[in-house]
Amino acid sequence: MGSVAARARVVVHGVVQGVGFRWACQEAATSRDVRGWVRNRPDGTVEAVFEGEPTGVDAMVAWAGHGPRHARVTRVDVTREESEGLTGFRAG
Repeated sequence: MGSVAARARVVVHGVVQGVGFRWACQEAATSRDVRGWVRNRPDGTVEAVFEGEPTGVDAMVAWAGHGPRHARVTRVDVTREESEGLTGFRAG
């Protein structure tokens, strides 16, 4: 069988809403074959879950640390979780 999938939940703080963060995150995840989702939260943060090969998940956690060009990320909270076997990547 294949390698064990990794999973990380991130909450991204800073100027991360209204800057194309969710769209760019979906593009970055899809290009790395990472599954999961991303959404804006009412408190102004962005939350995302990344699942897939450990290298892809780690790359997305690193990507969340800067986001798209107009984002100003001040902090990323990362929680490692057990994989749920998600398929696809959606921006909500």
